[in-house]
Amino acid sequence: MKATVAGLVTPHLLRIVELANNAQNGAKVDWHVRDAVAKTMGELGDQFNAAELETAYLEGLENAAAQAPRARAEYGTVMQAAADTARRLRRD
Repeated sequence: MKATVAGLVTPHLLRIVELANNAQNGAKVDWHVRDAVAKTMGELGDQFNAAELETAYLEGLENAAAQAPRARAEYGTVMQAAADTARRLRRD
């Protein structure tokens, strides 16, 4: 089975989406988001195509933050915080 960028990145993006949904419902997820992003960047950074995977992950987070409905402000805030954290941890 061939691993694809989408196949490697999507589960990590869905974890952040789940945390953002929890935040929208009132949960405090700041620490969990930072931890999940740090672990993801570490795991993706260990792959042979780390730069491509990290770029895809960051773009996915940025797109999710940009497309967040205005009525779900907390969701968008968490997604943007995750994108900012990933951008800081990126190994370019």
